[in-house]
Amino acid sequence: MTDATKPILYLDGVSVSFDGFRAINNLSLVLEKGEMRAIIGPNGAGKTTMMDIITGKTKPDEGEVFFDGNVDLTRHDEADIAMLGIGRKFQKPTVFESHTVEDNLLLALKGKRSVVKALFEGRSTWQAERIGEILAVVRLTERRHDLAAGLSHGQKQWLEIGMLLAQDPKLLLVDEPVAGMTDAETEETARLLREISESHSVIVVEHDMHFVRELGVKVTCLHEGSVLSEGPLDFVSADSRVIEVYLGR
Repeated sequence: MTDATKPILYLDGVSVSFDGFRAINNLSLVLEKGEMRAIIGPNGAGKTTMMDIITGKTKPDEGEVFFDGNVDLTRHDEADIAMLGIGRKFQKPTVFESHTVEDNLLLALKGKRSVVKALFEGRSTWQAERIGEILAVVRLTERRHDLAAGLSHGQKQWLEIGMLLAQDPKLLLVDEPVAGMTDAETEETARLLREISESHSVIVVEHDMHFVRELGVKVTCLHEGSVLSEGPLDFVSADSRVIEVYLGR
């Protein structure tokens, strides 16, 4: 198998315990290059811990975690992993509210530049073009010169996704992107993520089943730290075990 055909993310037999509690239990998961996957499951199923392991925040007690072919993520820290091309968006948006939408993206653009340099050295043609591309993707072209503080909750989520894109990651981890959004914003976010997945690999952790259906992707349901069911949403949501531990509640 060449690197080109290897999965973007490969977890095998991953376990981790905290004070005797097994948060991840023999978890195995494969994400192909260019794939978007939805991760569902009850609270405490291990979804956040799984993302912590992928991003280097938590080291597994056992198991393999490989990225983009043969990069062993267990041997790298959070900063290294971000540079390798894994971007993570947490549930609560964290944007620079006192800066414009455009400046938020400029600060996030890949490259080792100080905040002062980023904001005051002016924009290169390449930077201006890239910012324009990202603004179009995240539906914020018209808000380019507005302060981020003035955006709606949903638009702040989109801006943060744009800031991830500015770092040019190969894999995006997106945690509950539509929490607190209006119905219209939720539908637009599904479209936005589908567009992003045409050129990136994406993992979306989400509780909103309507939104997961809108994504139209393979679904993995976690329970007690391992995979309970996996496949198309109709298959997973019809699984009696998933209904019992998650959807039936």
